[in-house]
Amino acid sequence: MSKGLIVVIVIVVAIALMFGSTYNGLVKLDETVKGAWAEVDNQLKRRMDLIPNLVNTVKGYANFEKETLEGVIQARANATKMEVNAGDLINNPEQLQQFMNAQNGLSSALGRLMVVVERYPELKANQNFLDLQAQLEGTENRLAVARRRFNETVREYNTKIRVFPRNFIAGILGFQQRPYFEAPPEAEQAPEVDFDFSK
Repeated sequence: MSKGLIVVIVIVVAIALMFGSTYNGLVKLDETVKGAWAEVDNQLKRRMDLIPNLVNTVKGYANFEKETLEGVIQARANATKMEVNAGDLINNPEQLQQFMNAQNGLSSALGRLMVVVERYPELKANQNFLDLQAQLEGTENRLAVARRRFNETVREYNTKIRVFPRNFIAGILGFQQRPYFEAPPEAEQAPEVDFDFSK
């Protein structure tokens, strides 16, 4: 075997190894992004499950603002109309934007509900309401953490597919940038729950 042929074989093997290693690394990152999205989705579903119980508890107070409750119910309905899985994020960032808008609308409606609750001391003293409020606060905190982790994994993935020489391999294999799950500034903090009932 000639030296020239050996050099060509070594180069081809080196390129194949680099290509395979890059591909495997991108697949792992892609799966990490999907896993992070699954956690965001899990927390969003948990929040959806808590809302009907919260609304039913609040409904028991006849003079409670009907408009506020209807706003929460409508926002929940809008937020549950669409589901986004991690694979859709690549192909349809507009769908993710619509999904984020619906979720952010629900966060705003819940925030308004908690503000209105402050006017009802008998509701604030209801143990069922207090339990639901605490669960909702915990869920909002976990959702904020899951959203942050998702965005961190998306940032790492997007960075990896854009740097040289991975960008060529990523382009050839169809790896595309993922959008971030952005929340409005007020959603970066969980709703404040005040357990001081002396007000």
